[in-house]
Amino acid sequence: MADQPTSAEPSDVPDQHSRLRPLRWTRQSPRTLPTLRTLFRLRALRALRTRRALLWVGALTTCLGTAVAVGVPLMRHYEIPPFSQRGEPIVFDTPVPAGPGGHGAGDGAISADGRTELPTGPETQWRIEHTLDDGTHIAVATVTGRQSGYTGKVWVWAPKEYSDPRYAHSGFPVLIALPGGPGFNDNYWKDPSLKLESSISDWYQQGKSKPFLLAMPVLNPGPDVHSHYWDGSDIPGQPKMGTWLAQDIPDLMRQNFRTLRSRDGWAFLGSSSGGFAGLKLVLQYPDRFKAVLASGPDIVPDSPFWKGHPVEQQQNNPLVLAQQLIARGGPDVYLAFQVGTHENRATIRAIESFVATYGDKGPIHTTLNLIPDGRHNAYTYVPAMGEGPIEWISRQLEGPVPSR
Repeated sequence: MADQPTSAEPSDVPDQHSRLRPLRWTRQSPRTLPTLRTLFRLRALRALRTRRALLWVGALTTCLGTAVAVGVPLMRHYEIPPFSQRGEPIVFDTPVPAGPGGHGAGDGAISADGRTELPTGPETQWRIEHTLDDGTHIAVATVTGRQSGYTGKVWVWAPKEYSDPRYAHSGFPVLIALPGGPGFNDNYWKDPSLKLESSISDWYQQGKSKPFLLAMPVLNPGPDVHSHYWDGSDIPGQPKMGTWLAQDIPDLMRQNFRTLRSRDGWAFLGSSSGGFAGLKLVLQYPDRFKAVLASGPDIVPDSPFWKGHPVEQQQNNPLVLAQQLIARGGPDVYLAFQVGTHENRATIRAIESFVATYGDKGPIHTTLNLIPDGRHNAYTYVPAMGEGPIEWISRQLEGPVPSR
């Protein structure tokens, strides 16, 4: 008689239903074998998990692709590392030796037309602070003025046309943009959110503006606390901010950029106290600067540092300077004013009075843009410039000439 399986072992003797039933275990068995249904369920579950995993991978890939496609341009726009060039060195142009005529080039260097002054050097160590959407750069450097002795920050910007080979032999007009407010250790015109630089590019494409180079220096040598401001002037006993703006900044631009030799390529732009400084400097040095676009400017010098220096204060008073220029009979200057209708009434009246008294008298030419609902800030002033003032001063200034 064959041995029977022990109670500890499963029976290996199949019966007629063994193909339809799982193997049987004795009561003492600690585990049971999975049924075919369970196996099918496990396989289905594995397949479902695999499909879900593939779906998640696909969704993740799509999300990552979208994040890269959308996020990278946004990070570049807002200059978020590592998609930022901030702090990197930049050279806008290379100083070249002058030829026999002073404006040509020697030793095989690039030549220039008779209106153009090639960069003289020494080259300034500019570093990128902002990169605009069109690829142009706003750069900054700390420089010491040779004439004033003052050391301060200057920001610069060149339009994309400056790098266009068609203009490689031509100089570009310069706008010296001066801020209001504290005006120390900063210049708000270099802020891309104000859109001054991008607006100049747009206006040029629309035929409203010259493709200006921008120089954006600090206006004051210290913070504007307790009414400490310097009126963009050489106040006795104080840093020579008038010399800094009228001599050192133009010299800096000539050292680093192709500029125009005559005053037809030089102008100021400013708001509030920066508008006052630009207005005053054009009237004070009409042989160097031809135009100004002054937004919401002060009209008279009122720095507390003038105390004890009334003679020098009047020498920096636009009212006095305008009278003197008219008496001399020139040279012609072009003064574009703009002011918001919601600004201080005293400011509006002072500007209107200046235009009524001196506008279109002899060599002084003026225009006034009253900005509906405009307020005393740069966000009001920049869009309004494109409504007439920038076009008006651009007509008075020379621009670059493409090579033939």
